[in-house]
Amino acid sequence: MRILGVDPGTATTGFGVIEATRGHLAFIDAGVITTSPAEAMPVRLVTLYTELTQLIAEHQPQAAAVEQLFFSTNVTTAISVGQARGVILLVIAQAGLLPAEYTPMQIKQAVTGYGGAKKPQIQDMVKNLLKLSAIPRPDDAADALAIAITHAHTASYSIPPTSARS
Repeated sequence: MRILGVDPGTATTGFGVIEATRGHLAFIDAGVITTSPAEAMPVRLVTLYTELTQLIAEHQPQAAAVEQLFFSTNVTTAISVGQARGVILLVIAQAGLLPAEYTPMQIKQAVTGYGGAKKPQIQDMVKNLLKLSAIPRPDDAADALAIAITHAHTASYSIPPTSARS
């Protein structure tokens, strides 16, 4: 199963694509979609929409997973990331997929076996699980791969989400 993982953001949205086959994970692609803070929010959201739509068309994932919004003390950031998440969920649904959503703790637990793991531990496990020579950069790409890995591990123990088109 080809899985797209997405780490939402307005300035930087990470994406990671893996192939999960019978317990084996393989790296396909990873990177970031960036927008300029100098641009108006609607323009930034259109960029995110367009680039993510192109990524899905290119990689044809059978499943998608997105990190749930972690609300911190910065309400302005939470709102803008929420807007980006809305666009991401829309693009994924338009592709006929029902995205799985995972909390940061679920991602840490699935990738490292410990819900309190720190970012370097997660990044190192992503590198090891995908048999990469280096930790994926930037951090948002590594985070997106961790989200895809979480879905690969979780989906094998649950009923797969139904298609949004069904």
